Amino acid sequence: MTAGRFVAYYRVSTAKQGASGLGIDAQRKAVADYLNGGQWSLVAEHTEVESGKRNDRPELAKALAHAKATGGTLVVAKLDRLARNVAFIAALMESGVDFVACDMPMANRLTVHVLAAVAEHEAAMISARTKAALAAAKARGMRLGNPNGARALRGLGNGSAVAAVQARADQHARQVMPVVVAIRAEGIASLNGIARALNERGVLAPRGGRWEATSVRHLLARAPGS
Repeated sequence: MTAGRFVAYYRVSTAKQGASGLGIDAQRKAVADYLNGGQWSLVAEHTEVESGKRNDRPELAKALAHAKATGGTLVVAKLDRLARNVAFIAALMESGVDFVACDMPMANRLTVHVLAAVAEHEAAMISARTKAALAAAKARGMRLGNPNGARALRGLGNGSAVAAVQARADQHARQVMPVVVAIRAEGIASLNGIARALNERGVLAPRGGRWEATSVRHLLARAPGS
C-alpha cells in the first residue's frame, strides 16, 4: 500500500505537446493509478517541456528540490525514456532523493545506472554501424551528405544504420517544430518566410546549413500533425 509524500515529475518533448497537454494526461493518470489505495499525499507536480536548445531541466531541479525539502519521493510515470536522459540521471544521482517509477516500481539507482549504460552502449554501436555503412556507400561512389541521407544506406544490408539516420532526422524535426509553431503564430505561413525566420533565429537546418523552402517542406512532411 502506497504511503508517504510524493512529488510528481512529468515530461513532454515539445512546446506543442506541452501546450496541448498531449502525453501529460497519460502520465498523470499513471501516477494516480500507482498512488491509488494508500495513505499518501501528492505535494507537488512539475511538468518539463523540453527544448532542443536547452540541456538543463529546470522543472526537474525544482521537483528534486521540493522532494528533498519535504522528505518526499520523486514519482515518474515511465522510467525507460528518463533513464536514457543523461541530465535526468545526473541530477537524480546527485540529489540523493528517493524515486519510484510507476511502470517499474521495483527499480532503484542501480537499475538506472544499468539502463543508462545499456542506452549509451546501444548509441555507440548504432553510431559505429552508421559510420561503417556511410564509408561503404562512399567507397561505392554513392553521393553522401544530402537531406535524404538514409537513402544512401539502403541496399547495404544495414537496417540499423538506416533507422539511426531516420531517427536523427525525426528528432531534429521534433526539436525544430516548436520554433516553427511560434513563427506561424507570428503570421508567417509561407515556406520561404519560415525558412528566413529560422535562419534569423540561428536554427540550423538538418545538415547544419541554412534553411530553404525545400528543407522546410521536408520538415513539415516529417513532423506529424504539422
